[in-house]
Amino acid sequence: MTMNALPDPKTLYAALVARDPAYEGRALVGVTTTGIFCRLTCPARKPLETNCQWFTTATEARAAGFRPCLRCHPTGATAEGEPLVRDLMARLEADPEHRWSETDLTALGHDPSTVRRAFKRHFGQSFLEMARAARLRHGLGALKEGSQMIDAQLDAGFDSASGFRTAFARLFGHPPHQMVKPSDLRADWIDTPLGGMIAIADDSNLHLLEFVERKALPQGLRKLSELTKGRLGLGRSAVHDRTEAQLRRYFKGEAPLMDIPVALHGTDFQNRVWQALQTIPAGETRSYAQLAAQIGQPTAVRAVARANATNRLALVVPCHRVIGADGTLTGYAGGLWRKEKLIEIERSYAA
Repeated sequence: MTMNALPDPKTLYAALVARDPAYEGRALVGVTTTGIFCRLTCPARKPLETNCQWFTTATEARAAGFRPCLRCHPTGATAEGEPLVRDLMARLEADPEHRWSETDLTALGHDPSTVRRAFKRHFGQSFLEMARAARLRHGLGALKEGSQMIDAQLDAGFDSASGFRTAFARLFGHPPHQMVKPSDLRADWIDTPLGGMIAIADDSNLHLLEFVERKALPQGLRKLSELTKGRLGLGRSAVHDRTEAQLRRYFKGEAPLMDIPVALHGTDFQNRVWQALQTIPAGETRSYAQLAAQIGQPTAVRAVARANATNRLALVVPCHRVIGADGTLTGYAGGLWRKEKLIEIERSYAA
């Protein structure tokens, strides 16, 4: 299934009227009476069905003479369509060490509960959780550079050393002082345009690559720790450098991720699913049923979906390329907004 395929116009119009978020990243509507193109979730009044044209990308809509809507911002990721989210993400990027609180949000004129719902909807976590992850990252960098524990704790902006240790232990399964000892697997942070990622590698293979706020990340880290009998620490190898360099080119649209060596830590069935995912070319998608058929178990659709959800090598094992049988975007552990953006990036590779 290529990403240029669209459902029939009646299905799309029904989704437009319902403001169905399932079509985010897959379809845009151009309104012939206004010359504007929008997301299907746009809050503007809905046009008549006869005045609609359908597109898969903003580039197609522009080529047809339409201009982007100023209410739903159809040229950006879904989250970019909300001014509240854009504002707070810009503030977090400008000062990632700031210790955000609900009082800060109120002072900016935002209702904390509204902020929480918006960020949960787009990112799967609250803004305050994202801010805490940013501070934790700063402390991780300080530890890598050899800072004393109290210095790292203060740099990360936590009130107490115990709070800092608790946050690290929750994330990595180890107290911080154990993370700087010699280890077999080394963890480091990689920045991407879609957020920070934790990369764990040895001298030969990448073992884990996850967006830092993913809820299942601590579980994946603990599993790796168990596999290595606790020999999981902070540091970097040539595999980290190679992964970071390829990610940089990938997000610039210069090259798909091609040859990062990986170690798969799953059951035989899971490994087969993950290996099948790696055969999906950038710029194409598959349904769960197609993936099940590819591994020779056409009735194991649900098991394939579970294996897809437990993938610990985001982007490199491209579980984001799996969509619903009807062509709609489905769940993605890294957030549907990221899945939407990744599929959009990979449209250029389809050509």
